[in-house]
Amino acid sequence: MNKSVRWACVLAGLLLSSAADADIYPSKPIKAVNPFGAGSAGDVVPRLFFERLSAELGQPIVIENRVGAGGSVGTGAVAKSDPDGYTLLSQTNAIAIAPAIFNNLTYDTTKDLTSVVMIGYAANVMIVPNERPWKTVQDFLAAAKVKGTVINYGSVGVGSAVHISSEKFRAAAGFQATHIPYRGGSEVITDIIGGRIDFYFCPIATALPLIREGQVRALVVSTPTRARDLPEVPTPLDAGLKDADSSIWFGVFVPSKTPPAIVEKLYQSGTKVLNAPETQASLKKIGIEPMPLKSAEMDALLAREIVANKELLKGEAAK
Repeated sequence: MNKSVRWACVLAGLLLSSAADADIYPSKPIKAVNPFGAGSAGDVVPRLFFERLSAELGQPIVIENRVGAGGSVGTGAVAKSDPDGYTLLSQTNAIAIAPAIFNNLTYDTTKDLTSVVMIGYAANVMIVPNERPWKTVQDFLAAAKVKGTVINYGSVGVGSAVHISSEKFRAAAGFQATHIPYRGGSEVITDIIGGRIDFYFCPIATALPLIREGQVRALVVSTPTRARDLPEVPTPLDAGLKDADSSIWFGVFVPSKTPPAIVEKLYQSGTKVLNAPETQASLKKIGIEPMPLKSAEMDALLAREIVANKELLKGEAAK
């Protein structure tokens, strides 16, 4: 048997093995690692999705929150796990920011992980305590630029998507502020409501109930166009700020050596769940818009964003 024929046989065997794995997959409960705190948008959105995916696959999906380092702790755990389809990762675009911030990641984002399905995207919205006098984003900017004014803001960690939204806004507006990183979104919200920090670019999924109940005030959304659920809240461009927009997306990943047939089965099952009218209605209710991408398209998006973020954050590192 010559070399080309031998390699063809090996490849055929791998494909058959992958197809066989997919035929019986899943045959036991699946673990989904979430690298963000309970109650945050990075936790709420995938929980909604995984609940429906579990029903579609016919197996429980057990969610494990492993927080730390802007989502890198949980991400690293999945990147090094067995590539058998029984360990999933839910992530936001924070996964594309970490390589620009952390010099000691335990994984290579594009080599150790494979994209599965994109749940959707949403705006972040800048919220401030009700006790502050700012009624509009213009009020805030006027106050923030007064010499001697001390402004601080919260995020769910250095390099998180909300941190980048805050920094892009701050840099474009030209004011100084102190960044206070927290372990989870619920802690930031507690301090915003309590007036202990000045602003937080909160994922809209988490912020909407707080805004509607009058617990906080919304000043600006992060996206180039106004959010469907907050049409009265201006964009950075409305406020005269260029290069200040950003958004947050939510996706599912697996270890890179997961059999392609299993990745495809997860993609097809996930897409079926996302296309269901009841899922779309539930996601839109919390401010999530569709972002249909195939696995390869997600991989390409991730690679592009990593390059862009490294350029944007050149010279910076997590403390």
